[in-house]
Amino acid sequence: MAALGLASVAAWHPCRRWSWTAFGFPRGLSALLARKPERTPQWLSACRQKTSISFLSRPDLPNLAYKTLKGKNPGIIFIPGYMSSMNGTKALAIEEFCRSLGHACIRFDYSGVGNSDGNLQECTVGRWRKDVLSIIDDLAVGPQILVGSSLGGWLMFHAAIARPQKVVALVGVATAVDGLVTKFNQLPVEVKKEIEMKGVWSMPSKYSEEGVYHIQYSFIKEAEHHCLLHSPIPVNCPIRLLHGLKDDIVPWHTSMQVADRVVSKDVDVILRKDSDHQMREKADLQLLVYTIDDLIDKLSTIVN
Repeated sequence: MAALGLASVAAWHPCRRWSWTAFGFPRGLSALLARKPERTPQWLSACRQKTSISFLSRPDLPNLAYKTLKGKNPGIIFIPGYMSSMNGTKALAIEEFCRSLGHACIRFDYSGVGNSDGNLQECTVGRWRKDVLSIIDDLAVGPQILVGSSLGGWLMFHAAIARPQKVVALVGVATAVDGLVTKFNQLPVEVKKEIEMKGVWSMPSKYSEEGVYHIQYSFIKEAEHHCLLHSPIPVNCPIRLLHGLKDDIVPWHTSMQVADRVVSKDVDVILRKDSDHQMREKADLQLLVYTIDDLIDKLSTIVN
């Protein structure tokens, strides 16, 4: 069963390969979260796009835009959220952190999003699942830690199920397993019927420039085929789920449901009291990279 909140954080061991002491921080993670940073760590303030865009060509599928950082294993693959690109705050912070450790890192855009080819109106959860698998199969070398944000957290579980030999750990940020389907099913019957007739769900969202996401009804129906919470989730690797209690898009209870349904026994759910859905404040990013570093440490210990 998953550990909860800071109780699980406090039980972790400090990382051995890098330290916050240069920035006036104690090494323990629980102590780090208990105080605000005196100044932004150098790796975080330096977050910027340093790598050039490449494209993964795929027969009969849209070309995917990606950026890769070569380095040691395990590599890190960032899987973005719905309508998010590879140039988001979390993606850039993870890449810069990997650079500081010398580990490989890949970030990419889904088909129909950002710099990738494809028509967004034709995209589905199933197609984006194929995008993630293409990145793992065609670009990633050796074992990988997947970091999924929101809908990306849903897709990372599908990738772990499909590629268990290559995916060695998961980190979810506001993990939205079954999220859109669950949200749609909670609508009143008459509203769902209206959406079915119109063919489009205009879902209000403060994270959209228009204030609303226009989601095809067919997108929701296709997504139903990829739901996971109805049965045990056959993933056995270490899993860390970070979630903000102030998330008004994907309730933090979703991470608890995932922890309960997943087969793995090595699962921690870490709740941030003042964090929202995006979890991109400085303290959130520090927790995220510290979580990744802890998993790298754990995997290295297992291998060695």
